[in-house]
Amino acid sequence: MFERVYAMLVKEFIELKRDKWAIFRLVVPLVLQVFVYGYAATFTVSHVSTAVLDLDRSQASRDLIARFTANGRFDIVDIARSQQEIAHELDTEHAVVAVVVHAGFAQALGNGVGAPLQVLVDGTNSNTALIALGYVGNIVAQYQRDWRAAAWPVRAGAARPTIAVSVQERPWFNDGLDDRWFFIPGVVGTLTLLQVVSLTAFAVVREREVGTLEQIMVSPIRPVEFILGKTVPSFLIGLGDVVLVTALGVAWFGVPFVGSVFVMTMGVVLFLFSVIGLGLLLSTFSRTQQQAFALNFFLINPIFILSGFAFPISAMPKVLQWLTYLNPLRYFLVVLRAVFLKGVGFEALWPQFAAMGALALIMLTASVLRFRKSLD
Repeated sequence: MFERVYAMLVKEFIELKRDKWAIFRLVVPLVLQVFVYGYAATFTVSHVSTAVLDLDRSQASRDLIARFTANGRFDIVDIARSQQEIAHELDTEHAVVAVVVHAGFAQALGNGVGAPLQVLVDGTNSNTALIALGYVGNIVAQYQRDWRAAAWPVRAGAARPTIAVSVQERPWFNDGLDDRWFFIPGVVGTLTLLQVVSLTAFAVVREREVGTLEQIMVSPIRPVEFILGKTVPSFLIGLGDVVLVTALGVAWFGVPFVGSVFVMTMGVVLFLFSVIGLGLLLSTFSRTQQQAFALNFFLINPIFILSGFAFPISAMPKVLQWLTYLNPLRYFLVVLRAVFLKGVGFEALWPQFAAMGALALIMLTASVLRFRKSLD
């Protein structure tokens, strides 16, 4: 058996060597996607175009507006003179945020009552709108604290009010809340999934399409040996992808790797078994490479969306949350981020390892059985 599997492996690597563009297709797109995700994928919003309407024209209102300029998150693109100008700026998308300081702002502050401040946000991009509103809230809250600290002592004989709650924020595992520390470990899983599923599905379908599958099957090579010969190269390439993307993330983007290499390797192996099983399963439903491509595209997008890579699973409908339990990428992303940033081991990650192992066993078994049936 070993000799026959070895012969299949030699055949696959000879074909890979003869394909002049193979290394380019396997390495260059992968590296480019790592840099695209590393630099372009971020939840941070900067340079938010902002229009301002100051109807109070006081020192207090000017101080508040100056804080928006000094914050660095907002770019003041227009100092409006009327509500109509503010509406025009938002309608034409010249501004995303509009800050309106109503008349009586300074007087209300001095009286200790709610000061009239209106913030209008273009909600067509809900993510940007929510983040911008959070920035506005932080600026206003800090302004209020500074004003209270400066203004209260001048009140004759009055004691400064006691602060009931003092919030002290301390992020764990990512002190600077760097988005790259969140995205890069996820990229390891998503790009490996894309590469390995495509390679496995197309490798088998290509043999069927060119007519060499039947020739191989009438040889002494058994179906299981053929499957091993086809999937082992994909497994090795998947391991290489993980090493390459991890090295780029750590060396270039500075993402820390504080966990165990052994724990990471075990997670990668189980994940690769599961996605190889998925690729084989796709190949049994495809007669041509075009069909394999269509099925690949049809499945990969939902797998990505339901993985928790960019969209929180807890915010999904219950039915979709149940479907995520069938997604190996969901568990692998948990392992990756935990190993990269938290340094946890098997005692915390065993549910993810068990789930990936079960999915790998089910998919590999189903794909092998269906592959045998398709040959018959």
